[in-house]
Amino acid sequence: MYSKRFVYILKTVSSPAKYYTGLTSDPSARLAQHNAGKCDSTAKLGPWQADVVIEFTDERRAASFERYLKSGSGCSFAARHFR
Repeated sequence: MYSKRFVYILKTVSSPAKYYTGLTSDPSARLAQHNAGKCDSTAKLGPWQADVVIEFTDERRAASFERYLKSGSGCSFAARHFR
């Protein structure tokens, strides 16, 4: 049996928009944690909304894609295709 993993990109509601990329098995619960200030890296920038959520059936592929999106070329890819 496999567990689904989601790579997500959050966007701040306020302008100018800021983005955060992460990995989770429950996107709704994770968004709630970000908006509740329970994540050090996003606590001061919220509120957040889900901008992109991509489902993977393979945890390793999801983790690899998340790492890519956090790299320089991955940030450029996200800016071109998701924003």
